[in-house]
Amino acid sequence: MKIKLLLSLAFSLLLGTSENFAQTIPDLTSEINDLLKTFNGDVGIYVEHLPSGNKVEINADTIFPTASIVKIAILLGVFDKIEKGELHYREPLVYRDSIKYGGSGIMQYFQDSTQTDLSTLLALMLSYSDNTTSLWNQALAGGGADINVLMEKLGYQNTRVNSRTAGRESIWEKYGWGQTTPREMADILIRLNNRELFSPAASEQMYRLLSNTFYNDYAISGIPPGVNVASKQGMVNASRSEVFLVNSPQGDYVCAIFTKNNEDKSWEYDNEAWVMTRKLSNLVWNHFNPKQTYRAPQGSNKYLEGLSY
Repeated sequence: MKIKLLLSLAFSLLLGTSENFAQTIPDLTSEINDLLKTFNGDVGIYVEHLPSGNKVEINADTIFPTASIVKIAILLGVFDKIEKGELHYREPLVYRDSIKYGGSGIMQYFQDSTQTDLSTLLALMLSYSDNTTSLWNQALAGGGADINVLMEKLGYQNTRVNSRTAGRESIWEKYGWGQTTPREMADILIRLNNRELFSPAASEQMYRLLSNTFYNDYAISGIPPGVNVASKQGMVNASRSEVFLVNSPQGDYVCAIFTKNNEDKSWEYDNEAWVMTRKLSNLVWNHFNPKQTYRAPQGSNKYLEGLSY
């Protein structure tokens, strides 16, 4: 009996210590705030070191436009259908050029009647942020209304699809394709990393898809190559945002960087928001990995020049 009591007390103390350890990271918060002082726009940040639960929160519950980051919500909508048996991951499909949509992506250049499948649509949507496949996936998931119901069920009060969604026309005018908060979008990546969404197999497959982005010129450029990063980027003229979870050697961490009302609307590599994102990402990496700090090699800029989203 005494041994059980001592074990119970020890376990309670351990839990209490863990809860007390989860706190704001003062020095990292200060460094990030210093970096943001001169930024001409509104910024929201959520950083969490997963082993400790320690966080940096700056406007973490403020709603921001998602731009293409809404494709994570669409991904969840499609996988919900797959898990229910309403869709199959390798389901054959036929592309029709009547659905093509401009902007990022490559399916818009496919020939009419090209045979494809759902897994290809999902891969293109996430790796190349393909707009044509994204809208196709949104429809396959039941449309924005069904995806929004799913977001509500999953506990996300602010993450919504607005485009092509009845009743959200006025919200679409304000936020565009979708809306979210840094905290909510970071939480989705955490739950995928923990294999907690739908099923372990579904979570793992979604995480694999998010770990294969073509767009490594922004936040990921501040992280050494060879490290797995699950990420999604979203960019329109006055809003450049990114969410990414890093499986780093000294502990996984998630970072969500959202911006809006940006003064710099340029699309050059040295856009103010992109420069800030690269610096912030590198700052967070070096903070959590002091034994494996990283600095981009000399001459890296020539591989950023001329990039287009």
